[in-house]
Amino acid sequence: MAATGSKSVLFVCLGNICRSPIAEAVFRKMATDAGVADKWRIDSAATSTYEIGNPPDHRGQACMKKHDVPMRHVARQVTKDDFMSYEYILCMDESNLSELNRKAKSVKDYRAKIELLGSYDPQKQLIIKDPYYGSDDDFEKVYEQCVRCCKVFLEKNS
Repeated sequence: MAATGSKSVLFVCLGNICRSPIAEAVFRKMATDAGVADKWRIDSAATSTYEIGNPPDHRGQACMKKHDVPMRHVARQVTKDDFMSYEYILCMDESNLSELNRKAKSVKDYRAKIELLGSYDPQKQLIIKDPYYGSDDDFEKVYEQCVRCCKVFLEKNS
């Protein structure tokens, strides 16, 4: 599933069943459509252990299907190796960011650049809110934010 390219990005949220697999799927489709997917290693992960082994939330899957964005993922937790093997780790909110920065401190000379995915949003919506307890509209909003952010991220890293 994950291509072995010279560039790499790991999308991260709390459980790895809503926001980060949506971002992963959106970015993979954009990279594929741009003809650069073979240059990228793309994945997503969780800061928590809550959902390990589970598929993406059915509402997120429905949203991706509606937009013709393929999505196949099984939730996993961020590992120490991820901080060494990924160039970028892009997360969804301040809680993810502080947890990732805390975990990164236990990895000597880690190489990953840890940022909020929302920092790439041209509409300046820094935080991508967790839609888990929300409605289908909240998943749609996550999708739209991910599209805006991933487009800019891909343009800056092409």
